Amino acid sequence: MTNSNQSGDASDVMKLSPEGFDRLARFVTGELGIKMPNSKISMMQARLVRRVKELDLRSIEQYGEYLFSAGNKEERDHFINAITTNKTDFFRESEHFQYLTQVALPSLQKNPGFDPTRMRAWSAACSSGEEPYTLGMVLGEYSRRQPQFDFEILGTDVSTKVLHTAQRGVYAEELIDPVPLEMRRRYLLLSTDPANRVVRIVPALRQKVSFHRLNFMDANYRIKERFDIIFLRNVLIYFDRPIQEAVVNRVCAHLKPGGYLFISHSESLSELNVPVKRVHTAVYRSSIQ
Repeated sequence: MTNSNQSGDASDVMKLSPEGFDRLARFVTGELGIKMPNSKISMMQARLVRRVKELDLRSIEQYGEYLFSAGNKEERDHFINAITTNKTDFFRESEHFQYLTQVALPSLQKNPGFDPTRMRAWSAACSSGEEPYTLGMVLGEYSRRQPQFDFEILGTDVSTKVLHTAQRGVYAEELIDPVPLEMRRRYLLLSTDPANRVVRIVPALRQKVSFHRLNFMDANYRIKERFDIIFLRNVLIYFDRPIQEAVVNRVCAHLKPGGYLFISHSESLSELNVPVKRVHTAVYRSSIQ
């Protein structure tokens, strides 16, 4: 009986009260723009348990006090790392990469002022790096057929944890199943230790991809460049309509005239006032000035 009660008590301290959840949820929405309905309380509890234990705190409720305490702003990065969703894969929604090479890039090369020696792409919610490195492989293959073609890729995300993984460019071997065999041979290095089943992106490709932290809610994205291609996939679903519209407009401010914006197949811009027009499933284009 005693052990059962102790187990129940331990479980209870890892539960959030409605008031505690509301405080954290309002912070998430205000800081990141992410919707946090009451249905997310179990998700938030599950994701914070490890951090509570790492800090040797008694409960998630106590963690809330710790997070918002004066002079403890560095904990906010840990909280964001814990609470954000970072699902991604190599060649996710692979049709986009076919459209990129078969339609978008040939069309871009007809744009006035397009520089084939420095084509710029932005993976705006890059997570742990699979998307920008997939872009790099696809653009690398395209450049093999177009000798003067070269490219730069920027990857951004709000989570410092996934950005660290992206910068390392090291992945478990089972994650590369979607990568075509020829691309694996060209762009991935196997570990020299057979027991360590990981791969690493080759240095030549890693050098073409840079990463930095970006919060879509920031008024200034601190990006000077404009891009020919922007991937903004699987992120708008977490925002309500006004924030979707604001984010797409901020992102499109960095899209060159005639540039392409890719969103997820589960997303749509049809009801938003944005400066791009749909040209394909989940693909939009800015006007050529």
